Amino acid sequence: MSGTLSRTGRHRRGFTIAAVASAVGVTAAPDVHAGAQVEEPLADAVRSALRAAVANSAPPKPAFDGIDERIGYLKWLGEMSNRLKKRKAEHVTRVEFLETVWYESKRAGLEPSLVLGLIQVESGFRKYAISRAGARGYMQVMPFWARLIGDGDALRLFHMQTNLRFGCVILRHYLAAERGDMFMALGRYNGSRGREEYPNLVFGARRSWDYKPA
Repeated sequence: MSGTLSRTGRHRRGFTIAAVASAVGVTAAPDVHAGAQVEEPLADAVRSALRAAVANSAPPKPAFDGIDERIGYLKWLGEMSNRLKKRKAEHVTRVEFLETVWYESKRAGLEPSLVLGLIQVESGFRKYAISRAGARGYMQVMPFWARLIGDGDALRLFHMQTNLRFGCVILRHYLAAERGDMFMALGRYNGSRGREEYPNLVFGARRSWDYKPA
């Protein structure tokens, strides 16, 4: 099952991080647990693969193998929308966010519940969250990733789909580096590899977003 609603993102230029934060009433995120991935050397082949994985292209409309899968997706979307309502009151914004989380999670081979748990811990579902370490957006992506595998424009990390795509691709990269060990991958994502606190927080938050069809 893959795909999501098609959309295009407009990236505003000519504004500063401070201006963004001021406009939405955000200063630094309360970043006890905010991400601070450590910049590590990347082999050319790895960098090329990651660049390809985050390349901007409008995702296709939902495509499902059968009606049951489509119904399952719509039920998930409705249930997650209800759960997220207290954090994102505006219906259209909430649904668009969940559609994108679902698409980018599936695209990266991750569970949407895990990605939602990570977002809850990292940014509290705030689009313009900025940590003291400089991590930004929903998944608290460090700006150096824009230079390493993007086009160098770190401001784009405030764009919803761009942030979620980078975050999911980076987590998948760490998961591969840790040979499938999600505990270690999450620690690496947070810059606290080998420590228990952050992975346990994400695993705990994930339970709020688990979904089992009736």
